[in-house]
Amino acid sequence: MVDIDKLREKFLKDINLAGDLDQLNAVRIDALGKKGAISSELAKLGQMDADARKQAGQIINAVKQEITSALTERQELLAKQALDKKLESENIDVSLPSRPSIQAKMHPLSRTMEEISAIFADMGFVIAEGPEIETDENNFTALNIPPEHPARQEHDTFYLKADASGNRPVLRTHTSPVQIRTMRSTKPPIRIIVPGRTYRSDHDATHSPMFHQCEGLVIAPDIHMGHLKATLIDFCLSFFGMDELPVRFRPSYFPFTEPSAEVDIGCSRKGGGLKIGAGDSWLEILGSGMVNPRVLENCGYDSATTQGFAFGMGVERLAMLKYGIPDLRIFYESDLRWLHHYGFMPHDVAGLHTGIV
Repeated sequence: MVDIDKLREKFLKDINLAGDLDQLNAVRIDALGKKGAISSELAKLGQMDADARKQAGQIINAVKQEITSALTERQELLAKQALDKKLESENIDVSLPSRPSIQAKMHPLSRTMEEISAIFADMGFVIAEGPEIETDENNFTALNIPPEHPARQEHDTFYLKADASGNRPVLRTHTSPVQIRTMRSTKPPIRIIVPGRTYRSDHDATHSPMFHQCEGLVIAPDIHMGHLKATLIDFCLSFFGMDELPVRFRPSYFPFTEPSAEVDIGCSRKGGGLKIGAGDSWLEILGSGMVNPRVLENCGYDSATTQGFAFGMGVERLAMLKYGIPDLRIFYESDLRWLHHYGFMPHDVAGLHTGIV
């Protein structure tokens, strides 16, 4: 056995001379590592008789404990010195002003979609969704839109490349295909709204190639035109925040509803402006009607015993009317100055969805 006192003096000296944590770790390995000097002496104890092993073991373990304590104490000191040095070289001037933060705001279209959804949710409607790339069947045929209808022409609709069977998918021109999908997969009663993006080949101050719609569908026993009128009148009052608002239903034509009606609200155009409410003029805001029996039959319903109503509105148009936005194109120009003026704080939307299922 080597002189344990000399090992003790050597390692305690090396520990005190270690200038950083790496050097200290090297001393630890030399002394206490698997092949270290102290570990090797402990391994030799098995070759001794019982009395000698007991005496030598006490001495070696005492030295091991002293070296371990010295290593721990030196490690704490070197770690503190390293931290102090780092703080001196990486100090922060806390007197500097913070970086300016940008206040994010919600886009008026997002706000309008949320508000429409919340109003109809309170009436018991649930949100339904569907793909934006649709089949010609769901987008046109099932909705009783004939082959010669202008909406099916290339100048009005975005067609995609034909599939293997020769059928050309379309970018949906309205969210009505979701109504078809819902009716073909669900038995009445149905009460849904369908907010989403739609596409048409058009672009000016009041039209965009991509725009948003929100449609509604109710299918249930004994549904009639009175239910449609009450639903839409309540929506108009709630959306525009008025206790009284003139609303009229003007006869119209849509292939997928019969009878059909345009919904107008009262307004005043005096002085070249537009004020919603009682006035001497009317403003069209959405279309509606009872679901055409042919559409019901196309979805597998018996039109003699099943009926319902549907409606659809342009989200951009409602947002422009409510918030006084004159040009639709600015919605999509990503102008932060415009968004800062017309946008909404996120907490402004809190609590809107009180009735969503």
